[in-house]
Order: sequence, then C-alpha cells, then structure tokens
Amino acid sequence: MPFPKKRASLVLSADERTALEGLRRSRTEPKSRVERAQMLLAYADGETVSAIARKLNTNRPKIERCLDKALQLGVMNSLTDLPRSGRTPRITPEARTWLVALACQKPKELGYSYELWTTSLLAKHVRRHCRRAGHPSLCNLGRGTVSKILSQNQLQPHKINYYLERRDPEFETKMAQVLCVYKEVALLKEKGQDPSSLLAVLSYDEKPGIQAIENTAPDLPPAPGQHPQWSRDHEYIRHGTVSLLAGIDLITGKVHGLVFERHRSREFILFLRKVDQSYPPAVKIRIVLDNHSSHISKETRQYLATVPNRFEFVFTPKHGSWLNLVESFFAKMSRTMLRGIRVSSKMELKERLEKYLDEVNETPVVFRWKYGLDSIAII
Repeated sequence: MPFPKKRASLVLSADERTALEGLRRSRTEPKSRVERAQMLLAYADGETVSAIARKLNTNRPKIERCLDKALQLGVMNSLTDLPRSGRTPRITPEARTWLVALACQKPKELGYSYELWTTSLLAKHVRRHCRRAGHPSLCNLGRGTVSKILSQNQLQPHKINYYLERRDPEFETKMAQVLCVYKEVALLKEKGQDPSSLLAVLSYDEKPGIQAIENTAPDLPPAPGQHPQWSRDHEYIRHGTVSLLAGIDLITGKVHGLVFERHRSREFILFLRKVDQSYPPAVKIRIVLDNHSSHISKETRQYLATVPNRFEFVFTPKHGSWLNLVESFFAKMSRTMLRGIRVSSKMELKERLEKYLDEVNETPVVFRWKYGLDSIAII
C-alpha cells in the first residue's frame, strides 16, 4: 500500500499553465527555469516526486524545494532562486558613495587629459587615492566592480547625451508667432478659402554643404539572381559643395529654389527677387525663416526698403529651426533624391537639383504642421 501524500496539490491557473508551457518549450531561457517549469507541470498533472526525479534524471530534494517554494510563494516566484545573504560586502557604503561622486566629475578636473571617464581610468584613480581619502576597502578595485557600482546607481559617465539649451529669452513668444502662421494656413484650408490673391506664406531655409561627389569607377547594375543591389567602388572624387536656397509655399505646395555655391546676403536677395516675381504685386509674402545673418543683414534690409510692405518675416527662435516646416522637405529630399547621388561636377549637381525642384512642382505636396496647433487660438 503506497504512503499517503502529505504535500498539498498544486493547482495552476490558465495563465500560469500557459506561462509554464512556454518556458518548457523555450530554447533561450536558462536551463534552471526550464527544468523547474517541467517539475511544476508534472506535479500539477498528478505525478509523484519520485517519478518526476526519474524522468528528469535529478534528485528528490531538488524537486521538493521547488514545489515547496511554489506552494508557499507562488508558481512564478518558484522559478528563480531566492535572494541569499551572500558574503559580507568588502566595499563600504561610504566608499561606494565616494566612487560615485568621482564618476560625476570630469577627469580633466582631476588633472587628467581625458574628457570622460573609462572604467579602467576610474578604477586606477580610485586605487591610487582611496587610502588618502579614507576608503582602504577600494585598494583592489577592478574595472568590473566599477561597472557594477555605476550600473547600480544608473550612471554612464563614459557617454554624452546632447540637449538643446533655450538661449532665446523670447523662445515661447517667437514659437507662438510661428505656430500662429501655421494655424492661419490650416484654418484657411479648412474653410476652403483660396487666399493666394492676397497672401502667400512661405517656409524658407538654406541647405548648405550638398556634396558634389564623382565615382572613380562606374557603378555596376543589379543582376537578377546574382547581385540584388548596385555595386559601387569605395573611392570617389570631391568637387566641392553647393547650397540650396528653398522656400515652400504652405498654401499651394510649390517650392521656390535657387542653387548657389554660397549662401550670403546677395544670394538671399536673389531668392527674394525670384519670389517677388512669382506672385502678383498685390500679394503679401509672409516668410517663416531662421535668424541667419544674411536674413537681417544691411544688404537685405536695403533691398526690403525698395519693396515696402511686400515681405513680412516671421523668425523662428534661436536654436528653434525645427519649427521651420521646410526642414521636412529637406529631410525628404535627403532620403530620396540625394541618397547616394554621384555627379561629375558642381554644375551637374546644380542642374540635377533644379530638375528635382521642377519634378516636385509638377505635383506639389502641401506640407502640414500639427505640433502645438491645438494650443494656438486665433481671434
């Protein structure tokens, strides 16, 4: 007659059984978790501890410990080891705090040539100065321990995370002015009005540094079943750069653009003349643009004085060029037309850029701004 069962039965919920079944079939989970999932499923299905031990080629105490944890702490908690007391830490809390404080300083402030810490440099510095600082427990500190201490404090002093400081005291005001322009355009479109006979709204910026790069060997075309992509030699010839001055009409989607080797005040004035000739004399031309020196130079203001009440500039805040909608057009152009472009000269690059603008204007795309418009009310 078999001995009566003393250990309680293990009842699995549907979610627990599904999780354990997934663990049992897993090829990536640790072996210990997979084995414990097998133990729990077998016991829940009515198998004895001895039968489970024979099936898994293990011993009874190991299975009993797993089952006791499941019955006392829950099924999912029994899949991992309980925390142990471990060895008494050799590094004191005060020493850890001192190390963290060092990591929050720059090495150059402590006499090194480095700008940022490496774990090896920080460990070396700590070993050299720990006794003097009253933390002898760090005398044998290694870079691995440094990494663990920094990770526990969520520190990564070897990395830089860039941010953008708002240096313009009128940032919010200028941003609101730009958003008001976008909001006005959106309202006009919602009402189905065509204000083109009275108003033109442009988003303008320069895209400098477009490289004219020539291949040293011809590109090899794709071949079905052999070469799925274009093949290109790594060497190339530089012919310099050009700048694209572009303004996109936010109402019609038409892009006005000129290509020059530089983008000074004289080139900007040429762009304004082009825009001036593109609209009837009675149209007010409102332009959203950044604070580049050529936009507010003496030469530009002298030209604007010759066409009074023709242009109205709405400046984006300093370090706020992301508010300029034409940046979306430049990003799209970089991902498509400029991606992998090769030319034999700057003249060819200029011709291809101008051709691209003509192609875009054949079917203009109206760019729409959405961020922050709900917070803007136009009376």
